[in-house]
Amino acid sequence: MTYLDNAATTLIKPREVRSAVIRAMDTMTSPGRGGHPYAMRAAETAFKCREIAARMFNAENPEHVVFTANATMGLNIAVNSLLRRGDRVLVTGYEHNSVMRALEMRGADITVCPSELFEPESAVMAFDRRMTKDVKLAVVNHVSNVFGYILPAERIGKMCRERGIPYIVDASQSAGSVKVDFRALGAEFVAMPGHKGLYGPQGTGILLCGGRAKPLIAGGTGSGSASRKMPGWLPDMLEAGTHNTPGIAGLSAGLSFVEKTGRERILEHEKELIMTAAKGLGGIRNVTVYASEHGFAQAGVLSFSIRGMDSETAGEKLAGRGIAVRAGLHCSPEAHKTAGTFETGTVRLSVSAFTGKRDIYRLLSAVEDIAPKGGKG
Repeated sequence: MTYLDNAATTLIKPREVRSAVIRAMDTMTSPGRGGHPYAMRAAETAFKCREIAARMFNAENPEHVVFTANATMGLNIAVNSLLRRGDRVLVTGYEHNSVMRALEMRGADITVCPSELFEPESAVMAFDRRMTKDVKLAVVNHVSNVFGYILPAERIGKMCRERGIPYIVDASQSAGSVKVDFRALGAEFVAMPGHKGLYGPQGTGILLCGGRAKPLIAGGTGSGSASRKMPGWLPDMLEAGTHNTPGIAGLSAGLSFVEKTGRERILEHEKELIMTAAKGLGGIRNVTVYASEHGFAQAGVLSFSIRGMDSETAGEKLAGRGIAVRAGLHCSPEAHKTAGTFETGTVRLSVSAFTGKRDIYRLLSAVEDIAPKGGKG
């Protein structure tokens, strides 16, 4: 099977990740739950992972790196910390349901700022026009999980800071390839999963915290045990319950892989593959490709559609030919509404550091095989 669904989960991991998970299962328990070697080894592993993440994403210190089960959990913590019912919130036109449903559940007054696909200046202007005095929060999807569109998070963040509006960055598709600088972004929170561009196991995630954090759930932390209240310090206040120690160990190994390989090198590799795919798909009759004319505006994700064929049907046909892609709305209906693909959805391919040009050529051959031959080109 040719795997091109890395925007959902990176299936192929570095060997070190698997080894780290197994080693943790055999030799570690839970950090903060004892002074014996098994617990101490777990605590050291967790702190090492925080250190690497703080260094990679330019967080002030490792204590501001909070472990979550995924980006969705991190985004819910962030929204819960900053939002009051009825608050007006600005979001991009490319948000994932992990943001939209969290805002909806907490009674936000949501204003979508739609902008042209692959046009960063359009996104900046869309926010600027809607940043009125009653706006209490903004959320920015750093990279669209549907189109790979790199949104101008730092520029929008600068406008938010100038107006005193707190904001959250969803780095689910950017962390590990596109630059994520916590201090340069100036966001209150930046959420990211461990199982995508950071090459960690499923069930892991990171929330970078600036301040004003509020616990989403309560429970044991291994610290401040005499009090019924959650600890008032990071990261403990946001990490109730037993840690996923094997997952954290694997995530640490994944972060080390990205750091050693080089984020810039990974992004360059992914962009080259996406450009190859876009050019090839664009030459196939009855295929529409959603690609950026400017290389700087797109990361390792590409959507396309086949005229006269439902995207889910196309995905099934490709799977039958040994190509794993994602088809449909990709949990991001706002992105499809913004780009005009809501009725049909798209077929999405997404690459990783372990994807090769041979994988792209196999996809192109399969699409050529299933695409209708008649009609307009």
